[in-house]
Amino acid sequence: MKTLIIIPTYNEIDNIEKLLEQVLAKSETIEVLVIDDNSPDGTALRVKFMQSSEPRIHLLERPGKMGLGSAYVTGFKYALERDYDYIIEMDADFSHNPEDIPLLLNAAKKYDLVIGSRYCEGVNIIHWPIKRLLISYFASKYVRTITRMPVKDPTSGFKCFQRKVLENIDLDKILSDGYAFQIEMNFRAWVKGFHIKEIPIVFTERKNGVSKMSRKIVWEAAWMVWRLEFMRILGLLK
Repeated sequence: MKTLIIIPTYNEIDNIEKLLEQVLAKSETIEVLVIDDNSPDGTALRVKFMQSSEPRIHLLERPGKMGLGSAYVTGFKYALERDYDYIIEMDADFSHNPEDIPLLLNAAKKYDLVIGSRYCEGVNIIHWPIKRLLISYFASKYVRTITRMPVKDPTSGFKCFQRKVLENIDLDKILSDGYAFQIEMNFRAWVKGFHIKEIPIVFTERKNGVSKMSRKIVWEAAWMVWRLEFMRILGLLK
C-alpha cells in the first residue's frame, strides 16, 4: 500500500534533512512530498540535493507564501493523481514525531481518517507556554461544542487519510487555511459519514526555526467553525 507524507515548508533548512531521513526510514512504501513556499533559507535546495540519491522524495516549489491549507490541497491532488492509498499530513519542525507514523498507518487500516491527538488521553504537549496551551485546549472544546463533532483535537495537523476520504471531498471548495483548515477537513469527512479515530501522540514544540502561528490564524478558526456549521445545517457541504 503506497503512502504519501505531505510536508509543507517555509524556512525549515535546520530540520528538513534529518526529518526526511527519519520519515523514509519507517517503511519502504513511504514517499514524501515537500511543498516549499519559496523559502529564502534554501530549504528547497536542500531537498533537491537529497532527491539526487533518494527517488522517494518529491518536491513542489511555489512562488511565495500561499498558506498551509492551499499547500495541503495541492498535495492531496498530487496524491490522488498518482494513486497513493494513504495520505499523511505532517509538520516539518519535529513537533510530530516520525516514530508515530506506523501508529497512524496501522489505525488507518480500520478507520477512514486517523488523527494524532494531543488531547484524547489528557494533555500531551511539551514546551508550550501556558497561555498557548490554554488557548489550544479551550479552542478544541469550542469547536466540539458548536459542531458536535466527536473529535477532541480538531486542530491537529498530524493525520492520515484513506484515499477514499479525499476522493469524496471537493477539494476546490475548501474555504480555509491554518488551524481552520484542519477543522474543516475533519468536519467535511465527519459530515460525509467517514469513521474517524484519534490516537494519542506527544506534541513537542519546535527547537529550530520560527513558529508560523499568528493571531489571524486563530481568528480564522474561530469564525470558520460557525460558517461550517451553518453550511451543514443548510445542506451546502458537498
